[in-house]
Amino acid sequence: MTVVHLGRAPVLPAAALPAVRSAAVVYAGVGVDASLWGAVPVPDVLKPGAVLLTTDPSEPAALWMATTGSEVIGPPSPLLDAVAVMDRLRSPGGCPWDAEQDHESLRQYLVEETYELLEAIEDGDRAALREELGDVLLQVLFHARIAAEDPSEPFGIDEVAGDLVAKLVGRHPHVFSGGDPKVTDASSQQHRWEELKQVEKQRTSSLDGVATGQPAVALAGKLAQRVARAGFPVDLLPEGDDTGTTLFAVAVLAKLAGEDPETELRAVARRFASSVRAAEVSARAAGVTGALTAEDWRAHWPA
Repeated sequence: MTVVHLGRAPVLPAAALPAVRSAAVVYAGVGVDASLWGAVPVPDVLKPGAVLLTTDPSEPAALWMATTGSEVIGPPSPLLDAVAVMDRLRSPGGCPWDAEQDHESLRQYLVEETYELLEAIEDGDRAALREELGDVLLQVLFHARIAAEDPSEPFGIDEVAGDLVAKLVGRHPHVFSGGDPKVTDASSQQHRWEELKQVEKQRTSSLDGVATGQPAVALAGKLAQRVARAGFPVDLLPEGDDTGTTLFAVAVLAKLAGEDPETELRAVARRFASSVRAAEVSARAAGVTGALTAEDWRAHWPA
């Protein structure tokens, strides 16, 4: 006899297919839709050669079978569960809101979830980091599921993962292809990555592939990083006294100095926001009502 754990979705593990196909009888345990696999309810006495499908390994029949020497298969990877759940939500009979979304409507959520992940990293909050990584993964699964429905150029999560594997292997020849004399440390690996990417994508400009939709400070830093690798002389950087040119110059110089201007500016902004909130709390605790005056701000500003 065999016990098959289906996971939360539920999803039948590939390793369980032979057992299910050759089973004398298939029982539907906790959380299992019997109609999906032609299963029957679990009886008081189990037949020899039976397969029990269940989402709960602690149900009595599953425990008895496992303790009496039956083979136990599964559950599938939670990642496969996540793919199956996304598929169910998007399919007929699933969630109406999920079914209405497309790549454009989901853009705002991808940006929001990414920034929430960034905040969890900055805060060093491990619980939030775990949750926000899941939310970003949801966006990947959602977009891949929508892409699979495209009538002319469909692709799904398997193709996305396959392309990623090919990219990682191809851009790490020092790991997967017996070595690469151009890679000696992390810095040379980063440079080699860009070289291989430029050849792979047949790029003609050092700026090809730079996402111009990213925040302006991050964009300025990225442009500086790219042109520096291409031997760009700093005397050709934009000149001027206007605000935009000054901000661009500061971001570029920070990047060339080995700093990340976006991260540095975000850190200062978050410290400032924290100080503002602390001053407001202090003022209210001291009985200040209404709008704070300049004197109030100075009196309650944290040291």
